[in-house]
Amino acid sequence: MATLADVARRAGVSPATASRVINGSSKPVADNLRERVLRAVADLRYVPNAHAQLLARPQRSVVGVVVHDVSDPYFAELTRGLQRVATDHGRLVIICNSYRDPERELEYVEMLRAQQVAAIVLAGSGYHDATFTARLAEKLAAYEATGGRVAVVGRHEHPGDAVMPANADGGRLLGAELLRQGHRRIGVVAGPQVLTTITDRLDGLRAALAEGGHPLSEERIRYADFDRDGGARAAGELLDAVPGLTALVALNDSMAVGALTLLRARDIPVPGQVSVVGFDDMPVAADVTPALTTVRLPLVELGARAMTLALGPAADRSRVEVLPATLVVRDSLGPAPD
Repeated sequence: MATLADVARRAGVSPATASRVINGSSKPVADNLRERVLRAVADLRYVPNAHAQLLARPQRSVVGVVVHDVSDPYFAELTRGLQRVATDHGRLVIICNSYRDPERELEYVEMLRAQQVAAIVLAGSGYHDATFTARLAEKLAAYEATGGRVAVVGRHEHPGDAVMPANADGGRLLGAELLRQGHRRIGVVAGPQVLTTITDRLDGLRAALAEGGHPLSEERIRYADFDRDGGARAAGELLDAVPGLTALVALNDSMAVGALTLLRARDIPVPGQVSVVGFDDMPVAADVTPALTTVRLPLVELGARAMTLALGPAADRSRVEVLPATLVVRDSLGPAPD
């Protein structure tokens, strides 16, 4: 395999000149020398070393994205938006799955910093963990000190550019609609308490129910893994512990699908006996039976806006954009039974 030195020797130029031509350096190179280098590259079928190009180019070509799990429909939609903007900017995206493991998230940030990526986007929920938050802030500050850019999706404690889904507003919309439909005995299928996303969605729901005169008690909340199996397990625990529930609020659509599965297995009609609502409006929400009432978040746009902030001109201060939530009413929600 030909080397850079081989190309320089064939073109009759210095290795530094050959490198400037091949790696697109901003330093000027005479046209005749450029032509000789490019001819030598073609003759020798030279393939540049990607790592060497990364070090030589004045503009970093790779961006890193840390998600909880790209197989989760929520993060798959976010990633679509992130990749679309990165591609438009001529950047390659490295996707890192933390699987909701804070230690792994810290490791990925360190690895991406070592790779000198142009930007890091944290697209997973923040954590209620002061020790983790301090360690993450330290690593991100070290990365930013080298010229890297950071943007986050959701509520994190890192000062910087952020795109926020209106999670609390979405919770309020669900609570208000449930009360309007006559529901008073409402259970909540929630994800892990350590996630800020759960706190925000639950706070909005609590506020709406309290304002309607029907506050949500802790006994009607179950925390579980933020997936289908967690939803089924939490729904079963609620139905066993709190008889007479007329509605289940799942704090994401995957958990809602699990709740629907559990209710079907117990021959409990939806929405005739128990209504089920979700959050996010994943593509599957319209396809399950009955079709799922849920809060729609503009997930692709959330990802696109985060990457736009990360790759756009730097701002003097942190920019925060909030994208709205809307309620999508489908067949899984009906009036409370008499």
